[in-house]
Amino acid sequence: MLEQLLIFTRGGLILWTCKELRDALKGSPIDTLIRSCLLEERSADSSYHYEAPGAAYTLKWTFNNDLGLIFVAVYQKILHLLYVDDLLSMVKKEFSEIYDPKRTNYYDFDDVFRQLRNEVEARAEELKKSKQVGRAAPVALGKKQGGTSIVRSDGKQNGNTSSKDGGDSDSAKEHKENGNSNGHQNRVKKNVVVNNNNKENRDSEAFDVNKLLKLRSKGVKKQESVVTKAPPKAEPKKKATKKNRVWDDSPPETKLDFADPVDERGIEDMEVVTENHGESMMDKEEVFSSDSESEEEEDEEAGKDPKIDEKKKGWFSSMFQSIAGKANLEMSDLEPALKALKDRLLTKNVAEEIAEKLCESVAASLVGKKLASFTRVSSTVQAAMEDALVRILTPKRSIDVLRDVHAAKEQGRPYVITFVGVNGVGKSTNLAKIAYWLQQHNISVMMAACDTFRSGAVEQLRTHARRLQIPIFEKGYERDPAVVAKEAIQEASRTGSDVVLVDTAGRMQDNEPLMRALSKLISLNSPDLVLFVGEALVGNDAVDQLSKFNQKLADLSNSPTSRVIDGIVLTKFDCIDDKVGAALSMVYISGAPVMFVGCGQSYTDLKKLNVKTIVKTLLK
Repeated sequence: MLEQLLIFTRGGLILWTCKELRDALKGSPIDTLIRSCLLEERSADSSYHYEAPGAAYTLKWTFNNDLGLIFVAVYQKILHLLYVDDLLSMVKKEFSEIYDPKRTNYYDFDDVFRQLRNEVEARAEELKKSKQVGRAAPVALGKKQGGTSIVRSDGKQNGNTSSKDGGDSDSAKEHKENGNSNGHQNRVKKNVVVNNNNKENRDSEAFDVNKLLKLRSKGVKKQESVVTKAPPKAEPKKKATKKNRVWDDSPPETKLDFADPVDERGIEDMEVVTENHGESMMDKEEVFSSDSESEEEEDEEAGKDPKIDEKKKGWFSSMFQSIAGKANLEMSDLEPALKALKDRLLTKNVAEEIAEKLCESVAASLVGKKLASFTRVSSTVQAAMEDALVRILTPKRSIDVLRDVHAAKEQGRPYVITFVGVNGVGKSTNLAKIAYWLQQHNISVMMAACDTFRSGAVEQLRTHARRLQIPIFEKGYERDPAVVAKEAIQEASRTGSDVVLVDTAGRMQDNEPLMRALSKLISLNSPDLVLFVGEALVGNDAVDQLSKFNQKLADLSNSPTSRVIDGIVLTKFDCIDDKVGAALSMVYISGAPVMFVGCGQSYTDLKKLNVKTIVKTLLK
């Protein structure tokens, strides 16, 4: 049964709801649909499943882009209502005819909706009955009155029916006649002789099992005799270890060990001269001027040959002409522009799945919309895509690390940031960059070396800590990283450190044992921020990495409230030129914002993501 049907504007004004249906929906399915689907450019999906404690709904929707209206139907997830799509299209057609932007009450639409609902429900019931009749028809064809038909192997059909005069059946009569005839006895004897001969032939051709058992027993005896006669094996000699060659009579040198001394608590004693690495790029505002760049492009185009300019014109304007006198945009008008736009996104390293969904969402927002005068379809599509990209890349919630650090300090506890990701993306290096940025804001930082798996990971983090003069907590290798992180947080609370940066081992998203260990670390220590470190060089694999990291962290968590990725650190951004699509793919698939961008090898090469620059590069 239908739970609710709403009609509201794109601005959020509810115009009409069905009063006959239940008003009290459990949870907030409509708000979640707007926040998680419509605003995230996933409006091209066919449906959305909402789950809350004690409720599970399926939501379907349609648009009237010309009037700016949204029609949403809500029903129980367990039900499969076949008429919802037809009902939405009919309601959209009827309501659009009576819609007036100055009007806010549509109480007279209740009767119209009741009639439409009864019509589609009756149609769905008739369709259901016709399907049931169609399934029962083949079964009925195989039946007859008074018995069942049996098809023999020779293709003939015998009726196994009872005779009307109460006599014996044909089979019984045949049995009596054959039993009294001598010809039948002779035939039976001949058949017996033939069958016995065939049996003897098969027995002669078959392999004798007794011979096989004798052969096996002989093989076992031989093997036992060989084993008893064999001399006892000598123990293998240990391989001699290589010794250092002594060239003279000087005393032997001590064993080379470049590890720094660490006290009982795992805190390294460092005496390094302070080194100023400069100001971090995180605190520098990146200036973006679209007017100046557009003027430069116009100057460059002005000096070109007009014939060449016709061939190398903008990738939109060179392919599509404006539509004159077109009342509403149709899908056929948008397909050429959307195909070219999808190809452009793919060349910018956007994942194919993400590019396709974005184009479908843009098409859903433009179909039925009126084209303004002297406006090309290409420019309309580009403007819609630009707005969609800005909405996706703009953070939906504010994550101010400096503010949150001071709030945790007032509560008397350290602020914990955990870095996760696949192998070789630069987690330790960018952890050090963030530590340097925090140091510039007079925030005391402690590093936790929880990568106890990779050889050299502790030494690498120790080198960064020595250069930045930051205390590091480490317990060596082959330890439980969750326990090491917990002890590091306790040590930071004891020493008064403001922030604990937890470094973890790199792991592939399909490695379940390592993903289980990471889930244990996060659920045991409850960090304030979980940052996924991904490289900007990745393409389609970004979708697989982030989706599986989120899924594994949620599925393998032991706590009732599972944690997922809160933010993204995009590394190696200086190596990609204009292939900036990884940022879009990661944000789209996870919903987490890009908080830090690594753009070099020094500690100052860390900056914020400039949304306008990314959007301009994607559509260039």
